Amino acid sequence: MAEGEKVVYSDSDLAEFKEIILKKIEKAKRDLEILQSSYKNGASNNTDDTSPQFKAFEEGSETMSKEANVQLAIRQEKFIRDLKNALLRIENKTYGICRATGKLIQKERLKLVPHATLSIAAKMAEKK
Repeated sequence: MAEGEKVVYSDSDLAEFKEIILKKIEKAKRDLEILQSSYKNGASNNTDDTSPQFKAFEEGSETMSKEANVQLAIRQEKFIRDLKNALLRIENKTYGICRATGKLIQKERLKLVPHATLSIAAKMAEKK
């Protein structure tokens, strides 16, 4: 590494990232609650008085919708877990270091994807 090259983010940078992550966790938890309530409570629109064909179609649609919401909730839980892991890296002062190259991940990338563990170059190389 070149002399004077940063190998860790400063405490003020880490504090800024922590604030971004905490806000994202808060929003992600709210979104997760909405998703969970949509498949746990079920739809309240009853189709007892409609034709049997329509009822069967609606039940199938409702099942697909529930499954989609369950999948979204699973992804949201993983996102929250990834964000919490990023908070741990901040506490350990290892946040923002690419796990492939050991160099700092660009600040702009971390602001957009605060749970990133790979630089853009390492992510592109991983896809090849």
